[in-house]
Amino acid sequence: MDACLLVSLSGIGPRTLHRCADLAAELGRRAVPLSMLFTPSAEDGSPQVAEWMRERVRGGDTVLLHGYDQRVRAEFATLPAHEARLRLIAATSALDRGGLRTEGFAPPRWRVSRGTLDALRQHGFSLCADLSSVRDLRTGGVRRARVQGFGSQRQRTETVRCFALVLSAARAARRGGLVRLGVDAADLTRPGRRQAFLDAVDIALENGAVGGAYLTASPARPSAAP
Repeated sequence: MDACLLVSLSGIGPRTLHRCADLAAELGRRAVPLSMLFTPSAEDGSPQVAEWMRERVRGGDTVLLHGYDQRVRAEFATLPAHEARLRLIAATSALDRGGLRTEGFAPPRWRVSRGTLDALRQHGFSLCADLSSVRDLRTGGVRRARVQGFGSQRQRTETVRCFALVLSAARAARRGGLVRLGVDAADLTRPGRRQAFLDAVDIALENGAVGGAYLTASPARPSAAP
């Protein structure tokens, strides 16, 4: 089975927007859509950023809701359903005010509770992407694939981190299925990380992966996972 390459970007803000636009342009030249992670309480919610994201969506990129309050680490990792539902209501309202829509959710730190999954289904979301899987909330399908990025690497040195990301992308692409690469806008300020991320994209493509987006990738098969 051909691999599907999913690329996500977080930390989008007025101060990082030029670097985000540069990455989006590089991905465009490779025919790889960008999945933009939106956090309403962060600088993502500025009019400048919202307009840029709307323009990207018109060009084929997608938006995933990425929590509500960036000050809370792993915000949705342990929440019961009723608390998650309140935060989702506030977050989607902020998303609406920015002229953006999405049925996809990617929790902060990629960690999500069972209660949050229940709240997402009740709130009409169709997809949740966590650290190790992509869930179709309507069918119950789950596709297993771990997000690869600099935050997920445990090695200490910059060189090893970059090499590990590229190696992981190549290995995942050769296996088929989903290849998930995620980067924070802060990483793009470091030339070595920026280049390594693009190298990871390139090597995944060279090994047969095709660029896709979270909300349009092939549906998952039903699974017994929660």
